[in-house]
Amino acid sequence: MTEKNPHKSKNRVRKRFSGKNVLVTGCAGFIGWKVSQLLLEMNKNVIGIDNINSYYDPALKKWRLASLKRHPNFTFHKVDIGNYKKLKNIFEKNKTDAVINLAARAGVRASVEDPWVYLDTNVKGTLNLLECSKDYRVKKFVLASTSSLYASLDMPFRETSMTDTPLAPYSATKKGAEVMCHAYHYLYGLDITVVRYFTVYGPAGRPDMSIFRFIRNMDAGRAIPVYGDGNQTRDFTYIDDIADGTIRALRPAGYEIINLGSDHPVKLNYVIRLLEENLGRKARIKRLKRHPADVTATWACIDKAREFLGWEPGMPLEQGIENTVRWFFENRDFLKGLDWKE
Repeated sequence: MTEKNPHKSKNRVRKRFSGKNVLVTGCAGFIGWKVSQLLLEMNKNVIGIDNINSYYDPALKKWRLASLKRHPNFTFHKVDIGNYKKLKNIFEKNKTDAVINLAARAGVRASVEDPWVYLDTNVKGTLNLLECSKDYRVKKFVLASTSSLYASLDMPFRETSMTDTPLAPYSATKKGAEVMCHAYHYLYGLDITVVRYFTVYGPAGRPDMSIFRFIRNMDAGRAIPVYGDGNQTRDFTYIDDIADGTIRALRPAGYEIINLGSDHPVKLNYVIRLLEENLGRKARIKRLKRHPADVTATWACIDKAREFLGWEPGMPLEQGIENTVRWFFENRDFLKGLDWKE
């Protein structure tokens, strides 16, 4: 975002977040869990919110949540952010210095099948959080957004690249959340940073994402579903790097949009080869027609993240894949019991 507004001050960007109490929505989700974990390690108080929905098997969300509940500085509320009354009650009872909104309905293809739930969570839920943040004088608001907004072929994607032509309700609702944040920054002076994530992967990841589906199918001797020819490229970014960048985004900024990606896109076929090496078996591939809502490539320009946050990714894809496969085998019995949607 480059336009000027009356609340933005460049000299605020270099300061660090000094608050103690951070409300994390979607805390039982993949990214929310890791962000909460790192905040707790930093001795922050984390107020966790999650509705434990069934987009994928809630057992995995409960597994992540159980690890957070072992920390004395963690409190949990099973609440849907679409419920304004219940959300407001949490703000009334908990001093909140910052909000990190990681609660979202994810999945490009699923959003085409049921767009209404994406509107309720991604737009209405964000609006509810902004209203509460305004009313309870929250110092900082971080919104998790997505690289799916970039629908052009002009790469690497910069924060100023066009994002006005989303290809699915998922990306459309995330764009809606972003511009709602800008309105609240402009009207009420809320300090907001939007972080756009690029294909996050790693241990305890989402079972609907390609890497985990591939590992599970290959381990079971089943074919892996590949949409198109596998030459589509993605800027795969390791979960620990994403969580670190998200927490760095708590620093005062006015209103900023910042990409968090690996800046090193690779073809899906290369990821499959890495999985074959780590699993010690050849992948059988089931070719499927490319979905019209899928973009062919993503690539993050992370110059702004380096400048504003002092952040850049540290995990090479090869090591990240090895870590992910290792975690799968360490938790294989538990994972076999999950309801894996095809």
